[in-house]
Amino acid sequence: MAMLGAAGSYHLLALAVWALFIAKGTAQEIEVDAQNLVTDDVVVVEGEVATISCRVKNNDDSVIQLLNPSRQTIYFREVRPLKDNRFQLVNFSSSELRVSLSNVSLVDEGKYVCQLYTDPPQEAFATITVLVPPETPTIDADKDVVNEGEEVEFTCSTSGSKPAADIKWLKGDQELQESTSNFEEEEKLFNVTSKLVLRVSRLDDGLPVTCQVEHPAVKDLQAMKDLQAQRYLDVQYKPLVQVTVSYPQGPTREGDTLELTCTANGKPQPTLSWQRLDEEMPERAIISVENLVLESLNKSDNGTYRCRAFNDIGESYDDYLLYVYDVPTTPLPSTTTITSTNIPTITEDSRAGTEVPGSVDHAVIGGVVAVVVFAILCLLIVLGRYFARHKGTYFTHEAKGADDAADADTAIINAEGGQNNSDEKKEYFI
Repeated sequence: MAMLGAAGSYHLLALAVWALFIAKGTAQEIEVDAQNLVTDDVVVVEGEVATISCRVKNNDDSVIQLLNPSRQTIYFREVRPLKDNRFQLVNFSSSELRVSLSNVSLVDEGKYVCQLYTDPPQEAFATITVLVPPETPTIDADKDVVNEGEEVEFTCSTSGSKPAADIKWLKGDQELQESTSNFEEEEKLFNVTSKLVLRVSRLDDGLPVTCQVEHPAVKDLQAMKDLQAQRYLDVQYKPLVQVTVSYPQGPTREGDTLELTCTANGKPQPTLSWQRLDEEMPERAIISVENLVLESLNKSDNGTYRCRAFNDIGESYDDYLLYVYDVPTTPLPSTTTITSTNIPTITEDSRAGTEVPGSVDHAVIGGVVAVVVFAILCLLIVLGRYFARHKGTYFTHEAKGADDAADADTAIINAEGGQNNSDEKKEYFI
């Protein structure tokens, strides 16, 4: 009771002084210089310390005091009438009154009044705003397992923040923008819910979907990591199939061994099967799940071989077209083959100390000469037949009448006489 009486006395004294200056200022109506008393607004996180500073420029020893939003005196000069131990004097001088408030809560929000007893009195207001960090978010999905191409809806919720928290979404490291948020206020605190609809593909399988809550009250990196929730995507998809040749590396030829390998990527794990299109699989084919081996290839093996993969989502396949080539024959040399019969032997002349060529096989030389002679004879025969076909027959009428003459003189006379006739001197070629 004594403490309350002392506090009440200080409060009554302050009110009396304040009333005196108001009455005096009202009567004189003196213009106030608002820049003499200054203060600052304070933003503080719930549970931390807020500091209010009332500063005076060019003070003439006027009294400074600090009042709470209910206009109760917290400090009158360096004296604290209000018995709230959370308020502590940090500094008092003729130019400043600085007070700290520890363990700040929402009830401490409001306008605090700095008063300077001048003529007339002055007031400056410091607003304390309390930030309340959000609670750890929760994330839910409408499907635990989703098929490729379908949509899944995620919901992220956080509560108890002031102001309302922001929620952003990430898929892996990629930030997503296609989300909607709703806010609910309850006793100055906000509950936030955000929804994300995502169409998935096989590439999304195993990726985390992260709900990240951001708030001005949370600056520490570790604290920011605590304000997130994750769900991993479980995407099922039909297989992708590929057939590759393990052996041989080049063209497939008769007698070779062919080995094909089938790889399939799907979820759930696909089942594999081999078949030969339009024909039966060769009896000597060896099949071991993803491998197909054909030994001693021949042209009857030509055709299309298919690897088929299927699971609960769907099926797919890949084909390999086999064509068996002939075994290559030994290529003929482009030049005359050199054998031991036409390679000159090298002998050593013991007298001169140098190497000299040996004798050449005379049978080979004779064969070459015979071929050349035969070719020349053939050419002469062809030329003779050609000229014989184009020679023709030559006829003349100069001796016309000689065949009917009785003797040689008469024949000559008849022949000479025929020269006068121009028509009889004509020549005919047949």
